[in-house]
Amino acid sequence: MGKKVKKEVESPPKDVFDPLLIESKTAATAVLMLSSPEEEVLIKACEAIYKFASKGDENKVTLLGLGAVEPLYKLISHEDPTVRRNAVTVFGIMASNPDVRKLLRELDATNSLISRLAPEEDVVVHEFATLCLAHMASEYTSKIQIFEQGGLEPLIRLLGSPDPDVKKNSVECIYLLVQDFQSRAAVRELNVIPALLELLKSEYPVIQLLALKTLEVISNDRETRIILTEHQGLDYLLKILETKEFSDLHVEALAVVGNCLEDVDTMQLIQRSGGLKKLLSFIEVSTIPEVQKNAARAIAKAAYDSENRKILSEHEVEMCLINLLGNDNDGVKAAASQAISAMCENLASKRAFGPQGIPQLVQLLSSDNEEVKESAVVALANLTAASPGNASAVAEAEGIEPLINTLSAQRDGAVANAAAVLTNMAMQEPLRLSAASQGARRALVGPLRSTNSHVQSTAAFAVAAFACDADARTELRNANGLGPLIELLRSRNEEVRRNACWAVMVCASDEPTAIELCRLGALENLEEINLSTGHKNNFSKGALEKLLDNNLSQKYGQMGYLSSNNIITDGFYDCGQIQPGVKFLSLEELSKKELTDRRAIIFINAKPQNTVPAAEEKPQDASNEQANLAYSSSRRSSREKPSLTASPVEEKQELAGRRSSLNKSSSREKGSRKGKVKKEEEKVKEEDVQITPEVQDEVNLENVPWSPPPDAILLEYINDASKTILPLTTTWKQVVALAQFVADKMGGPIERDRLHDFSWELHISEIEFELKCNVVPIGKVKKGTFYHRALLFKVIADRIGIGCSLVRGEYNRAWNEVKLVDDSPQGITGLLLPPQEYIVDLMFEPGNLMKQGSAEADRYKCI
Repeated sequence: MGKKVKKEVESPPKDVFDPLLIESKTAATAVLMLSSPEEEVLIKACEAIYKFASKGDENKVTLLGLGAVEPLYKLISHEDPTVRRNAVTVFGIMASNPDVRKLLRELDATNSLISRLAPEEDVVVHEFATLCLAHMASEYTSKIQIFEQGGLEPLIRLLGSPDPDVKKNSVECIYLLVQDFQSRAAVRELNVIPALLELLKSEYPVIQLLALKTLEVISNDRETRIILTEHQGLDYLLKILETKEFSDLHVEALAVVGNCLEDVDTMQLIQRSGGLKKLLSFIEVSTIPEVQKNAARAIAKAAYDSENRKILSEHEVEMCLINLLGNDNDGVKAAASQAISAMCENLASKRAFGPQGIPQLVQLLSSDNEEVKESAVVALANLTAASPGNASAVAEAEGIEPLINTLSAQRDGAVANAAAVLTNMAMQEPLRLSAASQGARRALVGPLRSTNSHVQSTAAFAVAAFACDADARTELRNANGLGPLIELLRSRNEEVRRNACWAVMVCASDEPTAIELCRLGALENLEEINLSTGHKNNFSKGALEKLLDNNLSQKYGQMGYLSSNNIITDGFYDCGQIQPGVKFLSLEELSKKELTDRRAIIFINAKPQNTVPAAEEKPQDASNEQANLAYSSSRRSSREKPSLTASPVEEKQELAGRRSSLNKSSSREKGSRKGKVKKEEEKVKEEDVQITPEVQDEVNLENVPWSPPPDAILLEYINDASKTILPLTTTWKQVVALAQFVADKMGGPIERDRLHDFSWELHISEIEFELKCNVVPIGKVKKGTFYHRALLFKVIADRIGIGCSLVRGEYNRAWNEVKLVDDSPQGITGLLLPPQEYIVDLMFEPGNLMKQGSAEADRYKCI
């Protein structure tokens, strides 16, 4: 028998660990495995985490809390390709969570992800790396990181990848990146256009859509549009529009076409190729609202160029847009209105839109959609600008009422343009009156209070257009519209200030409104504007002058000067020089103050007393007594009934016209004209005497407005001057006679050396004490100094048609300046010499005329 041999089995080395199969049921274990040095473990852990993260956003948050992001970030650069691939796939899924993206930015993961876009990497790595980058590109900070780390170039290269998912993720990432202008310029340099156009041929709609959206964004730059045209991009786009199967891409394709049509060269190119006609036909037959809206927007963009507008008008785009106004979709209506606004710059188009377009736009003003309403009123503003025919068409379409309603719309743009349309209509008097009768003037007060500068500007401009008659100004005053208007004078916006100044200048055309404007602080604001070189404008100076010219009391108080065109009427008062910063009080306010030792306020009121019998039946003393009685009664109860004589504005206009006639006539003609004027004065006096309205017991006297007491003595002065001075044959003689007349009523001539003995102050104080008030009628003054006499001279001169100015000097001095023509030199007849300016002596040698600038005149003015 043979010997049996026993075979020994070798035992494994002591340092080798036997393979272990681990089955984990928690994500935490898988996360711990990410720190393993073994590739197999890492691969399995990434696979498990990928499946877990794919199930929902909550799982991604859980993994983030377990600290999975940091070890995964290290693995995307692992030397083993499978580990890298699996780690990138996890990031591609997890990056949809904003908290994960935030941590990835902190870790600067974009650089490692961009490195994974290299050509040698697996297509799966490309897919999920681009997916992760697309998620991160949705946030601005990550966009900057991707751009600065050179991510655009590999992304553009991957647009040519054979894998559709890689293409989709890459183009989506590029689309998000080009929202920033730096990336738009960069992709143009990297020649992205051909790759994007190639994607339009893709069989996947989502890729085509993303390519079109990217083209829409980058084609906002002119350089990109040129490149797109050079690569026949318009042909691709028009082919999409012509293909019904691509209807889901028509909106975006039209948006790109709209950008391209902004360039004249492109417009001409598409016109020559017949593409423009196809485009307009496509708009008309399409039933997709989004397509029609984008088409209208494309036309609007193109219409901002004058040459493009001409081309579009030649293709009768107006009818196409008018048809779109009748669409049921609000977005289409708004877009069509915006296109009409742009096309209105073409005069032919503006005329073409009028007959059919304006009625439809007016209807849109009543829309519940605020965007539609605003777009429609903007179109109407452009249509009616410098177009009286279209403005009339708006009125014929019954557009005034909806326009007035639009002044209270929610959108500032709608309000501003409604005011602009009404302004355009107000250029025609019938339309202005029609709008006013429907409440346009009152409705403008609201926009004046707006906080939007554009609304404020257009509202002030509208006020200037509507406030051109007395009724309009009265309505605006009663509607409390002057206060908000004055507030606009303080605006920091130059256009608002300018239009507000213009409106104030128009509103100050009558005395009541001018006085109210001054009371509300317009004068101070305008003075402040005119002192600033940066704020003053073409209308601020005119507004200030107009305001003061219709509020002569304040003008004389502040400026110390009234020109020959400034006619003093009843209600004027001289309260002395007003110091800066001191409020200017009304005569009513001054009359109600207690007696003080301050300078007397001299007022003018030559209106006849309504309750006094005819003047010829009452001696002068009785007349004076009655005047005092009336004045005292006025201060106690303010119950005097207003006079029924002509208003100050009418009186001023009549006297200005009379003076103009007198100054223009020759000395030979003056006799007959003065006779006529005299008859007119006598007629006025006769009418005034006859008008004595009966006082009815049932009248509530408490509600009667305050009015200054009548000055019967001044009325008598004016009547006497009309009888004795008007018949004189030359203005020179009239001036001399009037000077003597005034001096005689105010205490006679005064010797220069005895001027200090002329106790006029005591006389005025006695009158104030008698009246228990600082307000004194000028007729009561029997001992007057320079400024009393100069004021009385100006008052009577204005009433009888002698042109003169009133100038305030220092130390209670004031004087009158007149312009007179000297007699022709001896032996020369028919020679017309220019007028010379003279100072009228009313104190020392009444009637002496001193040539302006002479030593004698300077001495009189105490210079």
